[in-house]
Amino acid sequence: MSLLELEGITASYGASQALFGVDLTVDEGEVVALMGRNGMGKSTTINVICRLLKNQSGTARFAGQDLSSYPSYRAARLGLGLVPEGRRCFSSLTVWENLMASARKGEWDLNRVGRLFPRLQERLDQYAGSLSGGEQQMLSIGRALMTNPRILILDEATEGLAPVIRQEIWKAISELKKDTGLSILVVDKTIKELALVADKAVILERGRTVWNGQFQSLDATITDQYLGV
Repeated sequence: MSLLELEGITASYGASQALFGVDLTVDEGEVVALMGRNGMGKSTTINVICRLLKNQSGTARFAGQDLSSYPSYRAARLGLGLVPEGRRCFSSLTVWENLMASARKGEWDLNRVGRLFPRLQERLDQYAGSLSGGEQQMLSIGRALMTNPRILILDEATEGLAPVIRQEIWKAISELKKDTGLSILVVDKTIKELALVADKAVILERGRTVWNGQFQSLDATITDQYLGV
């Protein structure tokens, strides 16, 4: 059953149109990779899903609800957990305060986030602004999980991180898939790591969906055409 469904989505920033027809589905318990070169509309698609940007046409549905009239806070309450590009932690708050600021009742609490990311458990009293970039990314993921979402949306969660930290993040994503059945939509460019977790892939080119299917069906021809430099 589809938890998230986009059909024919178009969207603009002022007079500049960014999306020209995006189609995407994420089923319950499924991990979907949203892929494409830089500037092809991936983050804009995420903004439409989370209602940070209104679509001009097309339909966006989540958990059976039409999102078109929803403000972002109402969409979040339905169970959209966003890990935004650039982390955006509250630097003047502690790790504990960042996590508790978004907490909602459910299976995900401080103890469970601490088991997923032991570094955060060790730094609960530390200000977020003093954390390393990788630790801030863990905090951003933990903060989204504390909302007890039905879908976790990761926008470039490993970009710019050291290789060791990247592997910790990918390990956590693998654990989420294996142990929780949480639906995940992940924006990333690294095919090798995505292949370990993604069930499906959706590729955008100039604001349109140009390919979607099982991740294992991605071959060199497709990746060279739509993802190569």
